[in-house]
Amino acid sequence: MRSIPRWALLSSGCAPVVLIGGWTIAALLEGPAYDPATQTISVLAAYGAAGFWVMTGALAALGVCHLITALGLRPAALPGRVALGAGGVAACAVALLPPPSSGGSLRHGSAVAVGFTLLAVWPVLAADRRRAAPWGLRPGPSLTATVLMLVSAVWFMFEMNQGGADGVAERLVTALQSLWPFVVVASCLRHPGPEDPSP
Repeated sequence: MRSIPRWALLSSGCAPVVLIGGWTIAALLEGPAYDPATQTISVLAAYGAAGFWVMTGALAALGVCHLITALGLRPAALPGRVALGAGGVAACAVALLPPPSSGGSLRHGSAVAVGFTLLAVWPVLAADRRRAAPWGLRPGPSLTATVLMLVSAVWFMFEMNQGGADGVAERLVTALQSLWPFVVVASCLRHPGPEDPSP
């Protein structure tokens, strides 16, 4: 099994920190007018929002974290690494295509949809069917992660159409998607292969 660099643990660990920290700070800057339960993260990244630069920077940093993690996640199957890296590019595109202060944006929404899809399917594409595979790359956990992300994304779409708890649903899916790379990297570092002995 190919070794994984320890810097991948830093990049994957930073992903949920910058995302959750970004939406928390941006929401504080927005003040009581912003309701995180019913309003999306995109509202915080919209032109004219008080936390526009914070949320935009957090989304861009998230994308860079995913790209770096994809480069370092050598034990994962190549299609999964490509999907994770492409999900990082999509997160950067979301940052570069902020929605307007009112109304929707087809470009922003399309970038979000592509990113959600790539970050939901990368775990199952990265799976390693060998018995000696690290826990985070085994088919069972990988498939479970993908299903959870897809179900939470469907819930988010449902809430968007119903005008309900959009913010809660979106935060769930994005938190899962930002945390899973860290879980996989940590499991790879805890499960060294024959070519990656513990020091």
